[in-house]
Amino acid sequence: MKLAVRVLLAALVLTLGLAACDNNDLPPAMQYSSFTGTVLDAATNQPIANATVVVDTVLTTTTDANGAFLIDKVPSGIVDYVVSAKGYADVSASANAEPGKPFQISITMQTQASASP
Repeated sequence: MKLAVRVLLAALVLTLGLAACDNNDLPPAMQYSSFTGTVLDAATNQPIANATVVVDTVLTTTTDANGAFLIDKVPSGIVDYVVSAKGYADVSASANAEPGKPFQISITMQTQASASP
């Protein structure tokens, strides 16, 4: 009997919780932008393959053989990104990703030896 009451109470709480999430007062889903670009060597202007691009510390991708990358669903607004590649100094910056508009960047990276004083 006690088990039946607990199960019924748990089902009631779950139903009320789900019903509270299904009202029209909640804000609409966040809009996204695509974030694309190319990563190049600053001295040679050659593409850098396998560079890592991290947006807002959670969205990560690597560049292809042409130095190109794509992150399809980046939340709109101000985003911070870091680009790193073996042998190169990291590049970090911020950008404003507008909802529904693709954001494209071109990153040039310096080797660690030329980036140091």
